[in-house]
Amino acid sequence: MAITAALVRELREKTGAAMMDCKKALEASGGDLEGAVDHLRKSGLKTAAKKADRDTSEGRVAAKIGDDARCGSLIAIRCETDFVANTEDFTTLMRDLAETAFNGDLPSGEEAAAAFSSMTVDNGVTVEEHVQQAIGKLGENIRVADAARFTTSDGYVGSYVHHNHRVGALAAIKSQADADKVKAMLVRLCQHIAASKPAYLHAADVPGDVIEREREVFRDSDELAKKPAEMREKIIDGKMSKFFSDRCLVDQAWIFDDKLTVAKAVKAELGGDSEVEFFSLMEV
Repeated sequence: MAITAALVRELREKTGAAMMDCKKALEASGGDLEGAVDHLRKSGLKTAAKKADRDTSEGRVAAKIGDDARCGSLIAIRCETDFVANTEDFTTLMRDLAETAFNGDLPSGEEAAAAFSSMTVDNGVTVEEHVQQAIGKLGENIRVADAARFTTSDGYVGSYVHHNHRVGALAAIKSQADADKVKAMLVRLCQHIAASKPAYLHAADVPGDVIEREREVFRDSDELAKKPAEMREKIIDGKMSKFFSDRCLVDQAWIFDDKLTVAKAVKAELGGDSEVEFFSLMEV
């Protein structure tokens, strides 16, 4: 079968691959369009494997919030250069993957990125395969760094992505307050998260081994060695309080009024029954 320019263009429009790659794929498949698509996918896998060890120090963060603000997603995708991160193709990839995360059902924590990679994008391929196709097209190693999704029935979800798209936050507030008021507070809360970089929501969420390690560091410090034995545990307790106020979102000083903690700021703005329900912070 003759490989016409129209057939090459059709394959390019379907896959986004380079014209020469489309021509070679059609030649390999004897002019069969679907066979050429499969050929390009296999070539993409080989290209991805060759680039897998390359450093991915650049990337972008993207978020999607539902129209009713009851559900939201946040993703972080890494690549090799800022040049690729700024391309329209990479921006489209981010949008597609944020949509996929939004429509999926992600577990929380460290398992989320792996689960996200196995989800199916609208075009019928998995996220992992979609990324591999992008690697073949853009010529750089690209990988999913993180993914999160949260849905609530008794509150609202909001997000903030910094203007450079390298840091973003997703959060949910449980509240019976006016929806617009909660959404406005969520924007400020997510800005706070992006600036203050909490690691945990509550002190109760800090793993026991992390707490013990911190106490041990304080216990072995030169500063503490000079103190009377009966004072040391009280001093350690005080230092742990500072640790929690630095690392736990609800205990952090509110960046818009440092006389308040985040928890108190939310209650003051939205009412006493309002509380932060969830947050996720991503940075590339």
